[in-house]
Amino acid sequence: MQYDNDAKQMKFEVLRRVAQLAYLGELEENLEGIPFDIIPGNQARFRCCVYREREIIRERVALARGKNIPGHEKAEGLVTVLPAACEGCPINRFTVTANCQRCMAKKCVAACPFGAISVSGKGAYIDPAKCKECGRCAAACPYNAISDTMRPCLRSCPVDAISMDDNKQAVIKYDRCIGCGACTTDCPFGAISDSSYIVDVIREIKGKKKVFAMFAPAIEGQFGDATVGMLKNAIKKLGFDGVYEVALGADAVAQHEAHELKHAVENGQKMTTSCCPAFVTMIEKHFPRLIPNISHTVSPMTATARYIREEHPGALVVFIGPCIAKKQEIKKVKDSADYVITLEELAAMFAAQKINPNEMADNEQDGSVYGKGFAQSGGVSGAVMRVLEEEGCDISVSCRKCTGAKECKKALMILNAGRLPENLVEGMACEGGCIDGPASILSHQRIVKNRDKLLKNADQRTITENLEEHGFSRITME
Repeated sequence: MQYDNDAKQMKFEVLRRVAQLAYLGELEENLEGIPFDIIPGNQARFRCCVYREREIIRERVALARGKNIPGHEKAEGLVTVLPAACEGCPINRFTVTANCQRCMAKKCVAACPFGAISVSGKGAYIDPAKCKECGRCAAACPYNAISDTMRPCLRSCPVDAISMDDNKQAVIKYDRCIGCGACTTDCPFGAISDSSYIVDVIREIKGKKKVFAMFAPAIEGQFGDATVGMLKNAIKKLGFDGVYEVALGADAVAQHEAHELKHAVENGQKMTTSCCPAFVTMIEKHFPRLIPNISHTVSPMTATARYIREEHPGALVVFIGPCIAKKQEIKKVKDSADYVITLEELAAMFAAQKINPNEMADNEQDGSVYGKGFAQSGGVSGAVMRVLEEEGCDISVSCRKCTGAKECKKALMILNAGRLPENLVEGMACEGGCIDGPASILSHQRIVKNRDKLLKNADQRTITENLEEHGFSRITME
């Protein structure tokens, strides 16, 4: 696997090496050697020195093993700042540009309540020691001569869950964090990352219990032309006893949410979807008044996990997808998957075992094309509407489709104020949907191009037919 992003490539190399050693049963005795395997010699490749680069690798190895970074044992949540990797971004947020006209009104000076701005013959100057980054000067300047440059991690977070400590290093406020992972992709140094279950999963599939994998609909298109059948066989070669498509659970979710929505509309109520865990957490933490509006339907991951355990009692279940927030969901929902690994981690496991999904034999699919559509924005509501159509329901339903956490937040603010005209809010914290999750392995354009080709070959079974064929009626969806 070769990324065009050096930060993602470094993360991949660590995950690949950790997976390789875990499969060999030689991880613990070789931990100290991993930084030297990945950063050989004495020449730094990306940072100030090779010693810092190796310290970053050590921190990444800790996260790859599902451990806390040494010296930061109190870190909460699954998204963590890597202290050695964080640059502290020594930038002043507000800076006077060449557009300053040295005007007589000095509105910027008048607007600043902290006395941080002075004007000389060269123009206005902002004293960074006094500036509190309130932004009033930028708003007051009639020439837009004061630029606003935020740190990438702060700018990426839709719920203001990131701040800076006294050393200007990023700090995550977990009481606000929704686990969307936007900060992990937007930090140019990859200094915020997720903790991994990859070592636990490899230990389980080498053990005596039956372990089944299930993969998110967003996997299609991530590995080139590999079909779901090829991916199933590739994942089995990693040691899993069986593999299922979560698109099957998505079909069941669509059916159950359609019935919920019909009841809500008939009773003049509003409803939000429940499949995106970051969106649900946004409601729970930032709009608690709207918790009753959340669909009572479980996520496709939990629905599929219940189905697998019904088919294989006592089995362990591992979810695979591009979503980091799913790692938080399994801690909240007790009968969901036992473990979550991301597509980045799956790619590392393939590389460690020298498995190429595109070389595998093909076989059948589990989900309908509508369940597969859950991976992209508009797919959830589209599948719900499809069920209403299949069942001949003639109620009038409108939907607000939110792509990205900022759109979700805006829609929830309107709903919270009682001014949302639509009946249903489809919330996806990642722009474009799950295919653009923080742990995706290809660009949006390549994934969409690959998916379009793959989904054209999907059969045209209906959602109702598919669920009847698989006997899903015995699975509770609440």
